[in-house]
Amino acid sequence: MQNNIFSALFVGQNLVTIKEVDSTNTFLKNLLSNSKPLPEGTVIMAESQYAGRGQQQNKWHSEPGKNLTFSILLTPGFLPVVNQFDLTRVVSLGVFDALLPYLGDKLKIKWPNDIYYDEHKLGGILIEAHIQGDHIKNAIIGIGLNINQENFEPGAGNAISVKQILHRDYDLRTLLSEICAHIEGYYLNLKAGKVSLVRNMYLSRLYWLNQTKHFRSNDQIFEGVIRNVKDEGLLVVENNNEQQEFSLKQIEFLNK
Repeated sequence: MQNNIFSALFVGQNLVTIKEVDSTNTFLKNLLSNSKPLPEGTVIMAESQYAGRGQQQNKWHSEPGKNLTFSILLTPGFLPVVNQFDLTRVVSLGVFDALLPYLGDKLKIKWPNDIYYDEHKLGGILIEAHIQGDHIKNAIIGIGLNINQENFEPGAGNAISVKQILHRDYDLRTLLSEICAHIEGYYLNLKAGKVSLVRNMYLSRLYWLNQTKHFRSNDQIFEGVIRNVKDEGLLVVENNNEQQEFSLKQIEFLNK
């Protein structure tokens, strides 16, 4: 289905909207396996998603019709597997840049791919890449953002929405269009070989960058400072003048 409000060249030009689904990522995966090839940039948007997933199988709770829950199909055959974290950077930056005019300086990207406002989680991203040889055949990118929801379940932790911050409703289609356009812009930069631009931009927008904070690793709490993110996506934290590298499951941010 074509949607004329989308300004991007290809991301969002093929838009499928559905009333309710377990997960837009699962729906898109099924479409890929059961139908003719889908155009790159296909977006599946659900009004209600009842089994959305985050990193490490965390559940994503969303009130029907209030938030953005959608998935994007990209086919980054140009991207070597060793550089697949650059796709995480691209998507995180696209979401960030679309929301920045609304939310300002308190908006950050929490490593690896959560969107934060101050100390609260505004949304998350889940990328499922399919590998062919040493390159990525396709990637299904699931994005969940709290937009117009005002109340969250107790189990939602430190969730916050755009409406709770700015006290007004926002048009979901307009925001979706803006996010798609920004993701496409960074994606095309990556495709054009502007890898340093993408990596430096991601680092500059990072939550807790160069701040002394508390973390947990191997059941030990320590004070550290985020200094960098390695090319392949490992987080570099300085602790007692020594830099250590962590993967996602090896470190926990001890938020307020």
